[in-house]
Amino acid sequence: MTRDRFCAAVVALVAMAGLAIQFEATFAQNGSVAETLWILLRFFTVLTNMAVTLTFAAIAMGRPVTPRWLGGVLLAILLVGIIYGLLLRGLLSLSGGALLADMLLHKVTPLLTPLWWIAFAPKGRLGWRDPWIWALFPALYLPYALLRGTMEGIYAYPFINVAKLGIGQVALNAVLIAAGFVAAGYALVWMDRRFSARP
Repeated sequence: MTRDRFCAAVVALVAMAGLAIQFEATFAQNGSVAETLWILLRFFTVLTNMAVTLTFAAIAMGRPVTPRWLGGVLLAILLVGIIYGLLLRGLLSLSGGALLADMLLHKVTPLLTPLWWIAFAPKGRLGWRDPWIWALFPALYLPYALLRGTMEGIYAYPFINVAKLGIGQVALNAVLIAAGFVAAGYALVWMDRRFSARP
């Protein structure tokens, strides 16, 4: 196995371990596989770590992954880490498996993924339209999360809690996060082109 594939396997295993530990911790609270899956699929963090797991497992097995797809997954997991660091860290008191899963999903995977991209991803293949394509993922997640929050009375994240903040504040929060996401996408494309221009 080549070094890039081995390191991709490490990233996939870390993300998968975080998901598995989180599943076990959530399952311990309700005892239902179906309910546990339904709870976990509420979160952008879980959906994104699933995408990281599948993408990097494919790379580890030698399957082709397009630079655009890889860039989108990278940007999404960076969003997970940044939003956690800025808005979510310390809101919950965690211990045991939940604490370990929190660290793997919100800190370790968001760190390892860009490191792999810098070290191994082919450069110079991203386009200036890509950030808007990548933005489709969080743009589609938002109405899904709001619908679930409205129906269930439990919002995945406090900054989209319409019942507490009101639709105006939630809309502003969404616009600010979206603007940051697209800006980060353009920064990624710029970095991609800078790296490709190096001799």
